[in-house]
Amino acid sequence: MSTATSIKEKDVQMPSRLDGADSGIPFTRLISLELRKLTDTRAGRVLVLVVAALVIAIGLIGVFSGKADQDKDLTDFLALASLPLQMVLPLLGVLAVTSEWSQRTGLVTFTLEPRRARVAYAKWTAALVLGVAGVVLALVSAVAFTALAGALRGGDPSWSLGWQVLLGVVVGQLLYMSIGVAFGMLIQNTPGAIVAFLILPTLWSILGSFSWSESVAKWADTNRTLSPLYDGSMHADDWPKLFVSLVIWLALPMIVGIWRMTHSEVKSA
Repeated sequence: MSTATSIKEKDVQMPSRLDGADSGIPFTRLISLELRKLTDTRAGRVLVLVVAALVIAIGLIGVFSGKADQDKDLTDFLALASLPLQMVLPLLGVLAVTSEWSQRTGLVTFTLEPRRARVAYAKWTAALVLGVAGVVLALVSAVAFTALAGALRGGDPSWSLGWQVLLGVVVGQLLYMSIGVAFGMLIQNTPGAIVAFLILPTLWSILGSFSWSESVAKWADTNRTLSPLYDGSMHADDWPKLFVSLVIWLALPMIVGIWRMTHSEVKSA
């Protein structure tokens, strides 16, 4: 009997699959990768700089505008700083998804992690992390501009900030980021998703200003339903209106978008 045939079969251990393929890439690593992809690109860096510049510019306008005897408190400056976060920062959520198709990186991404749903959730989570970072930036700038307004205008601004307002700003920003991700997953094209995110809600708000659509706009216009959340003035009838508007602008696009993302064909060129 030869040496080759004397080797027992149980002594030969051949891996049935690649190491790590069973458990996949850790979800925290996927999130960190998506955050890096968002901030490493030129478009991502430009959007972050634009948001920071707008927060500073709007804060300075708030400091020097208005009557000399009119004090602007911390809540006012936080509301001003939240405006660019609502308009511009969710575009990063759009780019988090559409970049896989516009920059043709999806083939590599989905090869490393074939379970596309995990990639979708990682992109969503990364966008939420950026949303929280944006709120921190807004809060820091609000404190700075409140102090600056008090020093330059000689007033006595209020430093009180209700927990309802702060919670509303955080939740509202997370919802805006989620809507941006949903539009990106649904459309999968950067220009189309950005235009849809910026234009469609605005057009709907304009239509809702007419008397014949007023009753519908109260339930379907996120600009209206999210406003009490930011003001910390949500009442009983505001919650169902917010829920209905989020079903239209967030839940449905997200469900269809995740399905499209997990079933769309990815081409390398």
